[in-house]
Amino acid sequence: MKLVRPAAVAGMFYPGEAAVLRTEVERLLARAEQDGEAASAPWPKAIIVPHAGYIYSGAVAASGYALLAKGRGHIRRVVLLGPAHRLPFRGLALPGVQAMQTPLGTVAVDQAGVEALAGLPEVREMPAAHAQEHALEVQLPFIQEVLGDVSVVPLVVGDARPDEVARVLEKLWGGEETVIVISSDLSHYHPYAEARAIDHHTVEEILRFDPTPIDHEQACGATPINGLLPVARKHHLHPRLVGLCNSGDTAGSRDAVVGYAAVAFYGESHDHTGR
Repeated sequence: MKLVRPAAVAGMFYPGEAAVLRTEVERLLARAEQDGEAASAPWPKAIIVPHAGYIYSGAVAASGYALLAKGRGHIRRVVLLGPAHRLPFRGLALPGVQAMQTPLGTVAVDQAGVEALAGLPEVREMPAAHAQEHALEVQLPFIQEVLGDVSVVPLVVGDARPDEVARVLEKLWGGEETVIVISSDLSHYHPYAEARAIDHHTVEEILRFDPTPIDHEQACGATPINGLLPVARKHHLHPRLVGLCNSGDTAGSRDAVVGYAAVAFYGESHDHTGR
């Protein structure tokens, strides 16, 4: 029997009806392509995108995913990492299933990728870590809409060291058939102006591969980001800021906001300037 992780936050973080969800994702992507340079740019090897409700962060997430559109048909696997919000645990957790479900259908879990991680002690199967976790789930409809029939290696990142995350990414790095998606919001619940200052500083640290790790006050996905950065630098990727805002810019009060950014990492052969 095929084991499937059912959608847990459909109807809360994003629309629960397939037709409504598809229309919303298409709208967000169309706006991102119109506002940016997605149509002319090569696709990045890795992106950092936010994971709040679509009403808050969907536009920024779409600005990252729109850049992957040219890879449709070439990209076959998405390595998807995001932080644990629901269950504390040590290491990185696989869901122990064969597919992940959204209202748009199921996304296959890449079994070859799972097997490639079998020798790493920091990686284990833990369905409970995935059961109610939204950080990965909210990415799946974008992946389905932009990339079509691809598989994912979904990893919830708990209490782990950046070098452990880096080791996982190296194992799964692959070629143009593989892209890396890091799911992370930025600062949480600061007043609007203060949050903007914090988030601009965090983005600058990411863009210059600052050797000082960012902390969880700066980004809830600090651990997967800190794991990605040295690997991206080793592989000569070049980061570019694609989108930056906070919930006060979209659908929330400015008294206490959550920050969102989309950052794309391009290979040496790609024009990462956006020109």
